[in-house]
Amino acid sequence: MTRRYAFVGLGHRVQMYLDALMGDWKDTGRIVAFCDTNRTRMRYHNDRLAQHGGEAVPAFAPEQFGKLLELADTVVVTCVDSAHAEYVTAALDAGRDVIVEKPLTVDAESCAAIAAAAERSSGSLVTTFNYRYSPRNSAVRRHLAEGAIGEVTSVHFEWTLDTIHGADYFRRWHRDIAQSGGLLVHKASHHFDLVNWWLGARPELVFAQSALRFYGAGNAPGPRPQRAHGAPGLGTDPFLLDLTSDPRLARLYLDAETEDGYLRDRDVFGDGVTIHDNMAVLVRYDSGALLTYSLNAHAPHEGYRVSFNGTRGRLELEVCERVWTPPHAAVDASAAGKEHTPGAWERLTEHLHWQQPREVPIENGDGAHGGGDRLLLDDLFRGPGDDPLARRAGHLEGIRSVLVGVAANRSARTGLPVRLLNGGAALADGEPEPRPATAPDAATGGAADPPGPEPVVVATAPPTAAASTASDGPAAAPEHDRAAVEGGAA
Repeated sequence: MTRRYAFVGLGHRVQMYLDALMGDWKDTGRIVAFCDTNRTRMRYHNDRLAQHGGEAVPAFAPEQFGKLLELADTVVVTCVDSAHAEYVTAALDAGRDVIVEKPLTVDAESCAAIAAAAERSSGSLVTTFNYRYSPRNSAVRRHLAEGAIGEVTSVHFEWTLDTIHGADYFRRWHRDIAQSGGLLVHKASHHFDLVNWWLGARPELVFAQSALRFYGAGNAPGPRPQRAHGAPGLGTDPFLLDLTSDPRLARLYLDAETEDGYLRDRDVFGDGVTIHDNMAVLVRYDSGALLTYSLNAHAPHEGYRVSFNGTRGRLELEVCERVWTPPHAAVDASAAGKEHTPGAWERLTEHLHWQQPREVPIENGDGAHGGGDRLLLDDLFRGPGDDPLARRAGHLEGIRSVLVGVAANRSARTGLPVRLLNGGAALADGEPEPRPATAPDAATGGAADPPGPEPVVVATAPPTAAASTASDGPAAAPEHDRAAVEGGAA
């Protein structure tokens, strides 16, 4: 029996799932409904269904979500991050299975609501961490699980986004921290999940600093346009995105503007940017391992380096996804495009004590992320097989990755470390005010003492999920949802 799939959020992120059900996974299920604030986007995807020999499916507004639930077995949520919890909890309370793009949500309150809904629901929830399935990341998990470098004592993880990929977060709804949680939630939840999974450990304490140093108003000289479309510098300014250069983006966003006013091509140096582009995070795990993590969103190349120090040696993964940033290439075509950039490379190296270093082979497959996306889609649409790496992620894995980012944002605001509770699935209650440093000792000229220890931990029960289970779904779509339900690129 094939399953019935409905989709919430018809922007960029939905395409991988729709393409799968119109292509190599069409035998596993059928597309039955769309939900978005924008009918132009839903018409675009219905046109694509017709091109693949399918029939148009019902297109629902957010306030009609309950009607969509009547048609579906599984709901795929790919809308704006801050709206995830509204749809996830309503679908779970209706007994539906849910597939949700990372990040699972954007704050501690909605994490608790999703956890409560998952506990009482007969439906399942999968958070789609496709990076777990990438062969290089799977190779790391396997190597560490085998104890090749002994017990891991520390991890250093550096991720650089270039001025194609990184800049794009500052054009879209992601630039508003209320919508995306900032890059420490929207983007870094991928990375925090990898570390949680690699180590098989749970985060328990987070300290962070972050800043907006490159993008945003005031970080570029001279007057700037509000958006790229129609701007005098379009075609010469590498930070201006020409939506007309990509027919898909033009149909999904430029042609859809008149419905909701959402601008996909805002200037990255304009007003309204409330997220940061430079981030540094320190995490302590229940295993005793320490993580030092950094994310930069304006690098000249794209990739990451992660090093694991263990009691028997060290494991290093180095990945260059895009060697350099071509001028005037503002559209980040896809992860697959990056991996096939000339000169891109990856290397996994084992360094054991008193031995020569050894390169660990990485076996890639076909498709994006070294074939990892195909493995993920198999898990989603054909069901999980016997996977010793445990790559399929549920709601708890989604929550643990989000809350590291939420805690990091809180720590950066207050200047204090933040404790995680319940195996990384909840935050310490309340947000302390930052405490001033102790004054220097006038007699000795000594340095000021650092801020005091972590805040007092007060455990609280998770709140009840707020979404209604009435036939018409939530009484009203959240205001942020009405602004745009674009699904952003990962």
